[in-house]
Amino acid sequence: MDLNQTQVAKLLFTSQTVYSRYERGVLTIPVEHLLILADFYDVSTDYILGRTNNRNVNP
Repeated sequence: MDLNQTQVAKLLFTSQTVYSRYERGVLTIPVEHLLILADFYDVSTDYILGRTNNRNVNP
């Protein structure tokens, strides 16, 4: 959706710095944030976590 880190951080009610740390693997993303992102992008949590290449929520 072509959002920058600041925009995604707002979606998660967190700071850009914290979100950047999620992306770099410095911090583990909380389940609550993972669910928000999966719903927002309409993908499965497994897709976000890199456990599948299937974007579909219901394969």
